[in-house]
Amino acid sequence: MDWLEKRTEQRADPKKLWDKTKSILILGSNYHYNSNSLDLLKKKEKGIISVYARSRDYHLSIKKKLKKLSRWILDTQNCEIKYFVDTAPVMEKPLAMQAGVGWQGKHTNIVSKEYGSWLFLSSIFLDIKLNANSASKDHCGSCSQCIDICPTDAIIEPYKIDAKKCISYLTIEHKSHIPNIYLKKIGNRIYGCDDCLAICPWNKYAKKTTNIDFLPNDELIEPTLSSLLCLTDEEFRQKFSGSSIKRIGRNRFVRNVLIAVGNSNNKIFINNILPLLTDSSELVRAMAIWALRQIADTNDFESQRKKYFYNETDLHVKNEWNNLNN
Repeated sequence: MDWLEKRTEQRADPKKLWDKTKSILILGSNYHYNSNSLDLLKKKEKGIISVYARSRDYHLSIKKKLKKLSRWILDTQNCEIKYFVDTAPVMEKPLAMQAGVGWQGKHTNIVSKEYGSWLFLSSIFLDIKLNANSASKDHCGSCSQCIDICPTDAIIEPYKIDAKKCISYLTIEHKSHIPNIYLKKIGNRIYGCDDCLAICPWNKYAKKTTNIDFLPNDELIEPTLSSLLCLTDEEFRQKFSGSSIKRIGRNRFVRNVLIAVGNSNNKIFINNILPLLTDSSELVRAMAIWALRQIADTNDFESQRKKYFYNETDLHVKNEWNNLNN
């Protein structure tokens, strides 16, 4: 999360990002298609991929639309512009509230009366002044469902989140070994977490998206863990070409799948785990050991430990064999 701290000045003042800025257009793109990740939590043999990542990479789709809108603005207005979609230090959520797109809910995400919690945000900076919209009002009231449902208690108080405890951060942004205190809590979530979004009561009013780019790849709605566990790097790149999932790479993704396997309590996965005990990635090896410990009998686990422990060179992985990473 260091990148947030390093670019605080630019996030706090849009003029630090572009000194000509006089107005900002904030746009919300609806990606709701009536899918609820909460339904998958009990299907332990399946992996849960965050709703936004089940379709084509949203950056590609939104950039195309921003480019088209920007051309229209340049054709009709005497101005200069710059546009951004989740790729620059822009405080999109506070700006979205000021622009009337929605309010920042207690889970810290934008909520809309029309679209619920399912909005991608993007922005267009202009060097001309525009009349401002009315700011959105907070309609969360006394509801605390998003706080109560968080598996890791990452929402430490209303409107405040400890990002380093968030499963979305842990499974997507965290590049190293995930702290063991969170492994059980991650459950079968293999890329992101939608719990706080999915539980929001405002979603019952949400309109479904009309953008075909946001419709899900059928294979990513309820993927079986066994189909993802043994992906090679080449297979991973091919499978997730054009998807936002591709950016975390095969090793981190398989790490996540192994956590879900360990939480499945199903011995059927043991034969899939064994080859990963000697994987080239220490991330994968460590989680393969953890997953094996969760589902194998003690004698079977010890048999594998005796086979591989003394040839292991990575300290974290050796500690995982010895159950010292807790």
